[in-house]
Parts: sequence; C-alpha cells; structure tokens
Amino acid sequence: MNRLGSGTVGSATAASPAGQYRVCGNCRKVPRQEKRVQVSPPLTRGPSAFIPENEVMQANGLDERTNLLVEEYSTSGRLDNITQVMSIHTQYLESFLRSQFYMLRMDGPLPLPYRHYIAIMAAARHQCSYLINMHVDEFLKTGGIAEWLNGLEYIPQRLKNLNEINKLLAHRPWLITKEHIQIADSLSELEALMERMKRLQEDKEDEEASQEEMATRFEKEKKESLLVISGAFDDEIVSTDVSRYIEDPGFGYKDFARRGEDHLPTFRAQDYTWENHGFSLVNRLYSDIGHLLDEKFRMVYNLTYNTMATHEDVDTTTLRRALFNYVHCMYGIRYDDYDYGEVNQLLERSLKVYIKTVTCYPERTTKRMYDSYWRQFKHSEKVRISKPKWIHRDPMLLQTENMATPKNGRIYHM
Repeated sequence: MNRLGSGTVGSATAASPAGQYRVCGNCRKVPRQEKRVQVSPPLTRGPSAFIPENEVMQANGLDERTNLLVEEYSTSGRLDNITQVMSIHTQYLESFLRSQFYMLRMDGPLPLPYRHYIAIMAAARHQCSYLINMHVDEFLKTGGIAEWLNGLEYIPQRLKNLNEINKLLAHRPWLITKEHIQIADSLSELEALMERMKRLQEDKEDEEASQEEMATRFEKEKKESLLVISGAFDDEIVSTDVSRYIEDPGFGYKDFARRGEDHLPTFRAQDYTWENHGFSLVNRLYSDIGHLLDEKFRMVYNLTYNTMATHEDVDTTTLRRALFNYVHCMYGIRYDDYDYGEVNQLLERSLKVYIKTVTCYPERTTKRMYDSYWRQFKHSEKVRISKPKWIHRDPMLLQTENMATPKNGRIYHM
C-alpha cells in the first residue's frame, strides 16, 4: 500500500542533528523504511506470546469475530496483534473499535495528524515501538509534517504543552492539578488527549459493613498495595528512536504515598462520577463521544460468561468488583460502599503482582507473570483481567473553583 503520495525521494534530509529522516523533495513525506523506530523481532507465532495461536483462533462466536476482523482490516489496512487478542471477546472488541474509529478518524476538535502525534507521545512513555510505528504511519498518511518526527523540539508549542500532562497521565496521575490543565491550549484539546489515554467509569454495589469498617479496610488494602512489587527492574534504558518523543525518560510510576505514612492521600470516588459529571462534560466538548465511551465502560465492567475455569453458571460479580476496585486502590481512590476485605479474600498475591504490572508498568509484563496466576482458568478469562480498568476525573475544576476535592483540587486519573 503506497502511503507516500506522488514524488520521488531526494537526497535532502530533514533538519535534525542526526539527520535521521530523508524527506521527499516534492511531497515532504518520509519513505516507509526511514520513518519507523526499531521493533524487536517476534519470539513466537500468532498474535500473543502468552496464548497459543490455536486458542486465539478457537474463540467463541467465530463468524462474528471474523466479520469484525475483516471490517477492521478493510478500514485501517492492518490487523494488529492486540485487536486479534481482544477478538476473543467480540462484544468488547466491537465497542472498542467503534470508539477508536470515532476518536481517530471522525471530525473533532483536533486535526487528525495532531491526534496521532499525541498517540505517539503516549505510546513512547511506555516504550511501545509497535504502537509508535502504527501512529507514525497514520500521522504521515493524514498529512502530518515529517520534521515533527525528529523529536519534541520540532513540534508546535500547543503540542509541547501537553508533554507534562502526558507524562503524569502515564505514570503518576494523582499528581495532576488544575494548573496542569490550564497550561493546555484548550479544554477540547486536553479532552482529546485524556480520552486517548485512559478512562473508565466507577460503579457502586451495596455492602453490609459499616462505613467506618469499610474505611479501615480500604486504608489497610491501600497500604498493602504499596508492598506489592511487580519485579526487580533496574532503570531501563530508553532507545534513542523512542526517546525523541518524550522528555524526562526516567520519570515513571511510583507508589502514590511513601511507605510507613499514617495518612495516605485518598479520593472518594463518589465525589466525582462519570454518570453525574464526566459524561455530560465529554459530550459537550466532543459531541457523541460520551455515548461511545459509556458503552465501552459498561461493556468492560459487565463482561462475563458466568464461568470460572471448568465451572459454569457462576456469578462473577464479586470477583470483577474486587479486581476493578483493587486497581483504583493503588491510586488512593476509595468507594465508600465497598468492603475492601473482599480484595484479600479473592485476589492471590501473584494476581496482584500481574495487575499492578499491567496497570503501572505495562512494558514490563512477562509471560511468567501471566502464567503464575489462575493456572486452571481459560485464556479468555485471563484476558479479561487485562482489559483497561481506569477511572477518570474530568477537568470540571476549570468551571468551578469551589468543588470540594482533596489536596487543593487534584484531578485523579487512572
């Protein structure tokens, strides 16, 4: 597929210290072989190094799955590995692809090249070379300026302004304040970034324990989450071709509070909900995206086939709620109506290690971690653990200065 347009490749190079990109003198585009970052060769066959290829292909609803994959290929011209793995759950994949199409291809507050460059910046924070290359492709295809691919110093200031909040969203979202948002060029542009990053609704279930007891259990689980170590890693070296899209490459996730502290920062999820605040704000800033996101959030939260390993007709609500709330607990987000004693009862340590790694250091996830938990479960059941479990607190603080929020109006985003 020719994505370069007309013209021949000249000998001129794009303006950069290393002269890393040769640019066509006529169309100002970069040859395919010149524009990519280095990607490690695949170690296994099939779309996943964790799941045997034949088990991915044996997913339920094969006809529906095939139709979805064919439609995605005809739309985007590619069929990436994560899409194939997600196709194990066709209902979720359909919802995911619909929202992705709207955000990346339909009219919106940001030009299409800007959207893909923001995606490049986000993928670079987690050193995802494949995703960087995919959006480099789309960036150039939609008319992006080739020189921008030489690094952040070549991009417009309005994109540079998103660099700091991109860094915080990727690694330490609890540090975001309204001041970070006010730096952005516009609220609509920030929304486009935040929607591209991470978002998920929170939900509520009735429990019998007293408010005081549930608060105590939450604080206990929150402190214990600091002790869950996802692996002993030295500071990782970021390759040069990835580091051009980020600043402060050593900045990464750290526990939201120091171990040993008696009073850890806590945000009550009920103070700011997707249903009451986020949904209407997002729809106002980017028409109709709220409905698509709401569909996806509800789909991922409610996704179940009522099975556990070889057992059928099992109500998995309690387990799904424990997984969902444990992720939020790692960021100090509390649900008043949830008994956090369930977390330790239902989630083994190896599963907690996997969840924390996928949530906080996804680039460090290994097959050993994947294999270490739920050994008797089906791959389709384990894939559900890796679905995004993010909670978003929208920037309503720009509209009201008097909202009762902890820590001087912090915006929590997981």
